[in-house]
Amino acid sequence: MLERLNTESLSRLPADVEKPAYDRGRLTPGIVHLGLGAFHRAHQALATDLAMAASQDLTWGILGVSLRSPATRDALTPQDGLYTLSLRDGDEAGGARESLRVVGSVLRVMVAQEDPQAVLERIAYPQTRIISLTITEKGYCHEPATGHLRWDDPDILHDLENPVRPRSAIGMLVHGLALRRERGLPPLTLLSCDNLQANGDTLRSLVLAFALRLDVALTGWIDAHCTFPNSMVDRTVPATRDEDRARITQRLGVEDAWPVVAEPYLNWVIEDKFAAGRPAWEAAGVTFVANATPYERLKLRMVNGPHSALACLGTLLGAATMHEAAAVPALRGFVDDLMRHEIAPTLKGIPDAGLEGYRQRFLARVDNAALSHPTRQVAMDSSYKLPPRLLATIRDRLRGGDDIRRLALAVAAWLHYLRGEDENGARYPIEDPLAAPLARLLARADVAARAAAPKQAAHRRALVLAGYRPVFGDLGEKPVFVAALAAQLETLREHGVLHALQAVARDPELIVPADSEGVAEAAEATAAAAAPPAREAAGLGM
Repeated sequence: MLERLNTESLSRLPADVEKPAYDRGRLTPGIVHLGLGAFHRAHQALATDLAMAASQDLTWGILGVSLRSPATRDALTPQDGLYTLSLRDGDEAGGARESLRVVGSVLRVMVAQEDPQAVLERIAYPQTRIISLTITEKGYCHEPATGHLRWDDPDILHDLENPVRPRSAIGMLVHGLALRRERGLPPLTLLSCDNLQANGDTLRSLVLAFALRLDVALTGWIDAHCTFPNSMVDRTVPATRDEDRARITQRLGVEDAWPVVAEPYLNWVIEDKFAAGRPAWEAAGVTFVANATPYERLKLRMVNGPHSALACLGTLLGAATMHEAAAVPALRGFVDDLMRHEIAPTLKGIPDAGLEGYRQRFLARVDNAALSHPTRQVAMDSSYKLPPRLLATIRDRLRGGDDIRRLALAVAAWLHYLRGEDENGARYPIEDPLAAPLARLLARADVAARAAAPKQAAHRRALVLAGYRPVFGDLGEKPVFVAALAAQLETLREHGVLHALQAVARDPELIVPADSEGVAEAAEATAAAAAPPAREAAGLGM
């Protein structure tokens, strides 16, 4: 049986494995992180490790909190919080290249569900200066379309009544901050690292809304003293597989129960608004700015949006990984055109050269065959992902009267994906916090389509789907969007993904008129134009 990776085994690791360049025995905690998953360990924990090595300021150790699952705690506790970060890409010969680094910034891992009071005490710990979060979009208990706190969320309702045993991240933050205020401790920084539009501002509004239900004075204290910087993080981090554990353990010569695998590319931009100091993250390549909005919008639209489109369409085609999806020429071309023609023009103020570089880099990143990034991992929780990634771009395009065919196809692909079956007949689970209401929505849309006249069935189905306000907001009231969605949904349903991709690639741009009669005519015309010629139907109807 192999020795476990831990403090004692560090000195015996191979010379080509990088190790913490500081004395971990002197490390003290300064950060509490909620959501200690692979994404955090591949970016913030790494950046903190590098910052402490550069500055030798060892007061920024991380106390990680898993909100529910004990798996990370059980894996890392015997390893003294140590784990290996594997960075993988292709070499010049087309083979896989891998570099390994053992990260030492995590001091301890706690499980909130087991002892929520201990988490509150850590938030109220005098040396804690930053609370950071990577809890995914659904962890904020907010409505995707509006960003408002969902007061009917079971965890939020529970946390309002149970100040010492909160379940949600928002409840833990507010009740922990209440303890800090009661004890006369200084304020701190709350740093969201999730893919939310204006993530710091969003977190601030949710925290203040919850606090207001508890104590007006607490709300005022948080608002006046705590800071909520907006940030943008960009790195692809797939889930760790058993083969990753085995390969990394073999290279180390000791067992690492929970390594992390990521791409070499990392871009982290943060507004420099910290209430009680911060690590020297600039030593790890982090960019500090006064306003992160342009960077966040660029990433959400030119990385996350195409990622979601590629994932949903790729899953429908049976592609297991993002690399496999990007290897389908029609799909790669579609994503390229989507970025060029419909997304990039909405990013005002960013030089064309910068957009071109971002586009090329994105395509190179999804070409990374050394990184096994499952399409279903990207497609999960899309009810929370699509509003900032695709729907915000659609709103901008509609305001300008611009073509939205490709964006509409990306949204239609998600709705079609929700049926849980690819074009080869393989079933897959729908992992989404709104899975149940979305299933009922699809059923209602099918009933509405069957009750409509044949020429209006596609439009009626799209009208029901786009009317789901928790995701689409008021987009269902935009006839142009409904018409475009109807056309793309019908093409996917009747003719399959490859034909839909070919249709948007060959058809001239369609600017749909704003009047309702013209919209109906345009939807019918678009659906007809997308139908395959008789000689192609047999070959492309998947």
